[in-house]
Amino acid sequence: MTFAFDGIHLLVGETSFTIYYYGIILMAGTLAGGLVSYSMAKQMGEDAEKMWDLLIWLVVGGIIGARLWHVFTPSPSLIASGITTEYYFTHPLDLINLRRGGLGIPGAVIGGVISLALFTRKHGLQFSRWLDISAFGLAIGQAIGRWGNYFNQELYGKPTDLPWKIFIDPVHRLAQYANQDYYHPLFLYESLWNLFNLGLLVLIFNRWSKKTLPGDIFLCYLVIYPFGRFMLDFIRVDASELNGINANQTIMGFVLLASLVVLAWRRFAKPLQQ
Repeated sequence: MTFAFDGIHLLVGETSFTIYYYGIILMAGTLAGGLVSYSMAKQMGEDAEKMWDLLIWLVVGGIIGARLWHVFTPSPSLIASGITTEYYFTHPLDLINLRRGGLGIPGAVIGGVISLALFTRKHGLQFSRWLDISAFGLAIGQAIGRWGNYFNQELYGKPTDLPWKIFIDPVHRLAQYANQDYYHPLFLYESLWNLFNLGLLVLIFNRWSKKTLPGDIFLCYLVIYPFGRFMLDFIRVDASELNGINANQTIMGFVLLASLVVLAWRRFAKPLQQ
């Protein structure tokens, strides 16, 4: 057994394999998310045991959605190396090779929401209520999961000399930054933002739960996380693009504005109609 920066390398007989820290951290984030959502389900008077069955659905749907998001929005560096959307269609086995390419958070959220809709319909649960429950777990899961990017030396920002800068190995640098050693730890910024997101969601629930409608907590998540992601993408390198536009940043801005509109409509327009 040997310990490397990216994982634990094991040799069993003549067979060697690696347990990657990225996978371990994603599992830890998933478990933490399940525990937090389980606790919130109890506080909200729901059958918390359902959370463990739901978690499997969320993981499967989230991974499928995250992978498809990556496939349809490859980064410029991947495109330059020949890893395009068309490439995946002609190399279908690479579609399921998560070590080649990556995962996209927006797709994970979309896939998770679809899975949640199917699960709640199957079990006769209130969809919007369980959206709120899942939002808490999603925030902590993202906060922990982002540390997997650290071990993969990905999701870093532009070069910087700030005291909290991180060193990126030459093999993981973009060509235009080949001579730059230190970068913004973008994964850390996003991890901290997700913890902040969780704190705000808990505060909203504790102080204004009697004034919120089912689904409001998840809509608040869709305001807080996209705002942070939108701002952080200004210092992100190798951002996915569609027709020359930062795809994730643009979509995050749209989701942020749309969620604010829906929240405002639920607060003001709907009571006026009653």
